[in-house]
Amino acid sequence: MEEKQLDENQQTENSKELDTEKNAKDTDAAENNSSAQNTESAENENKADAADDAASDEADNAAETESADEPERAQEPDGKKKKSFLGKDKKSNKLQEKVDELEDRVKRQMAEFDNFRKRTEKEKSAMFETGAKSVIEKILPVVDNFERGLAGLSEEEMKQPFAEGMNMVYKQLMTELEKLDVKPIEAVGCEFNPELHNAVMQVESEEYESGMVAQELQKGYTYRDSVVRHSMVAVVQ
Repeated sequence: MEEKQLDENQQTENSKELDTEKNAKDTDAAENNSSAQNTESAENENKADAADDAASDEADNAAETESADEPERAQEPDGKKKKSFLGKDKKSNKLQEKVDELEDRVKRQMAEFDNFRKRTEKEKSAMFETGAKSVIEKILPVVDNFERGLAGLSEEEMKQPFAEGMNMVYKQLMTELEKLDVKPIEAVGCEFNPELHNAVMQVESEEYESGMVAQELQKGYTYRDSVVRHSMVAVVQ
């Protein structure tokens, strides 16, 4: 009986020791599991921190790259603007040169046309005066004949209708010539002027001094400022 109790006690102790060892093993296993879990969680946290750090570094690098690219991007439009402005300036300069050239050409043509117009007007005026002088030269002998005819009439003959008609026609003719700016040249009693007078003879005179026109043999006439016919005169010696 005593041996049975000892065996039972010993078995009980053995079972207790086994249970204690088992519990110790379970505790160790649990501790090992918890430490492994803690290690895994720490590794996971480290990995997460490393990922966060890498992401933040990439973000910082991207920001720095963008900030570094911004001045270049900002400078690119300015360069394009400068190029465009230079191109516009060159085009505007070429256009201005073309405009100046055309203006100079137009001014030259206008000056040439103005000179041509003035020259043409002078030529027309000269041609008109030449034609008018030619006609006046042909009319002057008719005037001379009227004057000779009227000068040969006596006072009684001047009262006749025929003589009065001749005198009226002569006055009308002289009036029209005067309207055309045809005027007789003054001769008798004036100093001899070779530009107006044509001396055909010299005479002695007590009335006029030497170099003066004493007698008019044929009337001279001017048309405007030019002489149509010189006066034929006799000059005092």
